[in-house]
Amino acid sequence: MKCPGTWFAAAAIAGGLSFVVPPADAETIGVFTKSAGNPIARAVRAGADAVAKANGITVFHYIPTSPDNVPQQTFLVDEALRAKHDAIVLTPVDVKAMVPSVQKINAVGVPVVNVGDRLSAGDIVAFVGSDDYSIALDTARALLKAMGGKGNLVVLEGPDTVPTAVGRLRGFKDALKEFPDVKVVLSKNAMYARPPAADMLKAMLKANPAQQIDGVLAANDAMAFGAIEAFKDGKGKPPLIVGINASKEAVDFIKAGEMLASGDYNGLVEGCLGAEIAIRTLHKQPVPKEVMAKTAVVDKTNYQAYEIPAERRRCPTLESMAAK
Repeated sequence: MKCPGTWFAAAAIAGGLSFVVPPADAETIGVFTKSAGNPIARAVRAGADAVAKANGITVFHYIPTSPDNVPQQTFLVDEALRAKHDAIVLTPVDVKAMVPSVQKINAVGVPVVNVGDRLSAGDIVAFVGSDDYSIALDTARALLKAMGGKGNLVVLEGPDTVPTAVGRLRGFKDALKEFPDVKVVLSKNAMYARPPAADMLKAMLKANPAQQIDGVLAANDAMAFGAIEAFKDGKGKPPLIVGINASKEAVDFIKAGEMLASGDYNGLVEGCLGAEIAIRTLHKQPVPKEVMAKTAVVDKTNYQAYEIPAERRRCPTLESMAAK
């Protein structure tokens, strides 16, 4: 089904899974993610697909053409309501603006599992997310220690309207308090995007060609890639660069020595557990109100596990997460 200004697809992708409940062919789940190309969103969809297929349930994906498009996601929620799915797994494109749509879902009694960014209101069965503050704190510490606790640092922030960016910047700032000899020469929003980050740093290097930059602390991998691009033609020693998301491209840069590390924001966990909670809710089984994914910093010592595409990784279960 296609609609003007929207993109819609139904899919189920195989994956390993130990959680199984009796299949119910009539049951369907609507999964809402932010955009088609975002690697975190792709991992969320892969996790939901794996769990649903293992349980004989069909997933319908609702994906706006741009990550911040509230009107599109609002329209897609209305489409999902007309389709009468049994449960919804939702990453909101805006945690406040999507509340009225969630309230529409609540009004018809369909359970909502909120994953990724936490909704500011509305009734949800559970929230599944990652601790952006802890990821950022650990990732920043890895960089600052590798810098020897001193030198000039650039911080590439995400938009302050996005909850993940707010938590990550707070983690960065707290890590910096532990390293007083590190000087932040630039800390600015690069829109969570590669071209703005590259352009910003190229302009900085042009304006201050003699200034040595020892580290770049980026709040996501896309901005880290922009930093790599900006410093490619620069003179002198290139800085140590870290990002967050642990994407496949980041792993390739880590292997090549062009990135130091990337914090693991695990979309697969959100998709797997979000779908599992939705299915358990449909089958009147107990579920937690909140699950926060464990964090890790991916570097040259442990990147091998992250070379496997999300679609081929084994889904964690609620029990396996609780055991960690």
